[in-house]
Amino acid sequence: MTVAVGGLGAIGLAVAQALDEGRIEGLRLAAVSARDVAKAQRAMAGFRMPVRVVPLGELADLADVVVECAPAAVFGEVAGPAVERGRIFMPISVGAMLRHMDLVDRARRTGARIVVPTGALIGLDAVRAAAEGEIREVRLVTRKPPLGLAGAPYLVENGIAVEGLTEAKRVFEGSARDGAAGFPANVNVAAALSLAGIGPDATRLEIWADPAVTRNTHTIVVDADSARFTMTIENVPSEENPRTGKITALSVIAALRRLKAPLVAGT
Repeated sequence: MTVAVGGLGAIGLAVAQALDEGRIEGLRLAAVSARDVAKAQRAMAGFRMPVRVVPLGELADLADVVVECAPAAVFGEVAGPAVERGRIFMPISVGAMLRHMDLVDRARRTGARIVVPTGALIGLDAVRAAAEGEIREVRLVTRKPPLGLAGAPYLVENGIAVEGLTEAKRVFEGSARDGAAGFPANVNVAAALSLAGIGPDATRLEIWADPAVTRNTHTIVVDADSARFTMTIENVPSEENPRTGKITALSVIAALRRLKAPLVAGT
């Protein structure tokens, strides 16, 4: 299978490198897209087999699988053509997916598959299993260093300052849908959790700016008829982009590996 990667930031570049190095059996890199073409070409200078750098909308013409690692603002430029052409589409800007749920109906008609990686979260397999029964509550509590939240649209619109905090401050409480809209670069995890479980309006989200934490920390609390569980993950920031955890790119690589793996563990 061929794979195209839209965006060569911290996540996209790591995924492209894994494909180029042959570390994902049965898949090969076919094309990439980036706003800065020259920078992307330099990034691929050490690749064994550098590929074409094309506009986002052309990725679906060149690959069986399209991985979206681009800014949320251009999500539709990647997602639309991928679904229209019946490709496997893997979105990383999962919060943007909530604004494009019409793509699910379109995928039914075209034969496309939308595969959402777990990303920087934990336990989506347990949430998916519980959702086959009755889930009474799903809550996600996210704690991030204050500067990791600075500039989020929700904070700007509501005049909430996070600079200079000396103790933890809750800056948002509401639905996963509203949180994804207000913090588009920060809580894709909330959108992924909601899609695995009871939906973006029923899934509750708290966001804390916490000067005591150095890692982005996410705690999931689920109360269902089959189980009650609480899970916490503390993500090590990537060197390229401290707002992105190292495990996010690894999650995408793992999700790609599952597409062709002869043995898959987990729900």
